Amino acid sequence: MVLLTVALSLLSVAFLVLALRELVATPVARRRAMASVLDTEGPNRGERWARADASFRRTRLGRLLERELALAGLRRSPLLVLVVAVSGALVLATTVWVALAPALGVLSLLAGFLLVRAYLARARERRREAFIAQMPELARVLANATNAGLSIPTAIALAADELDAPAREELRRVSTSLTFGNDLETALDGIRERLPSREVGVLLSTLLVSARSGGSLVTALRDIAGTLEVRKETRREIRTTLAQSVATGYIVIALGVGLLLLINVLFPGSVEQMTQRLVGQVALLGAAVLYAAGFLLIRRMTRMDV
Repeated sequence: MVLLTVALSLLSVAFLVLALRELVATPVARRRAMASVLDTEGPNRGERWARADASFRRTRLGRLLERELALAGLRRSPLLVLVVAVSGALVLATTVWVALAPALGVLSLLAGFLLVRAYLARARERRREAFIAQMPELARVLANATNAGLSIPTAIALAADELDAPAREELRRVSTSLTFGNDLETALDGIRERLPSREVGVLLSTLLVSARSGGSLVTALRDIAGTLEVRKETRREIRTTLAQSVATGYIVIALGVGLLLLINVLFPGSVEQMTQRLVGQVALLGAAVLYAAGFLLIRRMTRMDV
């Protein structure tokens, strides 16, 4: 019975991974064709999902999840993300419940949701890093546009057409905000909130100061472009140097989980007995605290603040 439950859990995970892989790999045109076929076979299926997704977006959790997805640059339905997250957490909890202990299964349910939150935070960080990597080119495009006599709003719109994502998306938001009558400071504050960093702050402050009091904007932007290029190379070198230490932090967590699995394989039922006794509970809690402290200490030591 235990082996059957584990096999079913692993099979569910495999189907979930295959479905997500097929969704990502399927071309847009083919995906639309499949959607049209589904609409032909069942015209109310897509409408019911759209209404459910719209209703979920109006809730507090839906608005929060939609905002996190937008900040991470993920164009996914919040309801779909919630369903996948809940399904994955349940599969993880069931597997740990059967393989190790019921108490750890309940804790792994919470860990599943924390993993989703960590994934969104990591996606948001990657988007911020990608934008920072584009900033030298962005500064050069703005400098060339203003040197040609274009205004700052027109230069921003031009840069939005020439650059790739995520700079394209952010600059288009700024251009749209300016088109609807907002001032430059209000339009640029959105980028400062979504992508907080020193580089972004310096560039936006330069644009605002030049728009208010004038000055040699072209020279300032070209100097900023050179400085940002140097900082970009420095960040790349530091990231390469610290790659092994960052990987060590994740290996520490993997070792903790692997040791529990190894103990349970060598002595079946020992982990469950540990969760039922005070001494075992204290030992597990102490080990978890030590592993978490080691992971956080490594992350703290390898934090890049350039």
